[in-house]
Amino acid sequence: MTYWPLLNKALSSGARKGWGGFVWMIKILVPISFLTAVLAWSGWLERSDFLLQPIMSWLSLPPAAALPLLIGVLTGIYGAIAAMVVLPLSKEQMTLIAIFLLIAHNLIQEGVVQGKSGLHPAKATIFRLSAAILTVMISALFFDTSATPLVETGPAGIVTHSFAELMGNWLLSMSHLSAKIFVIIMSLLILLEVLKSLGWIDYFVRLCQPLLRTLGLSDRAGILWMTAAVFGLAYGAAIIVEEAKEGHLDKEELEELHLSIGINHALVEDPALFLALGLNAFWLWIPRLITAMLAVRLLSLWRILSRTRQS
Repeated sequence: MTYWPLLNKALSSGARKGWGGFVWMIKILVPISFLTAVLAWSGWLERSDFLLQPIMSWLSLPPAAALPLLIGVLTGIYGAIAAMVVLPLSKEQMTLIAIFLLIAHNLIQEGVVQGKSGLHPAKATIFRLSAAILTVMISALFFDTSATPLVETGPAGIVTHSFAELMGNWLLSMSHLSAKIFVIIMSLLILLEVLKSLGWIDYFVRLCQPLLRTLGLSDRAGILWMTAAVFGLAYGAAIIVEEAKEGHLDKEELEELHLSIGINHALVEDPALFLALGLNAFWLWIPRLITAMLAVRLLSLWRILSRTRQS
């Protein structure tokens, strides 16, 4: 009974923060989701794959890979996989595309989310694109990218739906997504407030300390990193923005956290989507984990050198 006043206050505070985080997230997701859906429906994505062809050789990929990369960068992994499975790509080439997109997907939407929760959208996007390109270039050294494609035929014909069908499908998918976001954000923020009120938060943070130190992150980023790692950047960012308001992380810690989770988030769902294509699990998890570790440490080194020059 002595805990009830604390729990009641925590539940109320968590629900209030959860609703605020949900409204904040929906204001970002709805317009961007609508615009990207219209963009994909218009056919512009299919006609503009040539924009990425000049850099395909850097990534050891054929010109056909430009389409799933462009779709994934602008929209997300689901659309990219749908394009990959009907293109003449080998398993090795699919693996390189997967590595790139696991780091740099849905950049417009997630860039805005990161911008609202501590890291400038342009900086977030540049970080992720640079990390994706470098990781794929290094990973390609371990592959025979001239291997025989799994699919010999060209892309399947594109079915054109009416705008009314587009709107119906978008409203349905957005409703499901919104419900999922509401449940996750409310549950996480209420749980976070309850853990704080019971004094258990420090225990969980201590459990994460070895991993966080390996990643080059502050111990105080433990719960927030785990949130992004399990539920993804969009869901994690809603929690981060609420915590950022509390001032638990300083500017540098928040930037390091965003850099790390920008490269390495949704560690369960996203790689699992590519496993269905028969890709090797090692390449779906390890390269971006290593990239995230190196990125944070290079950022820290750059700060030290900058301070040394200033002094």
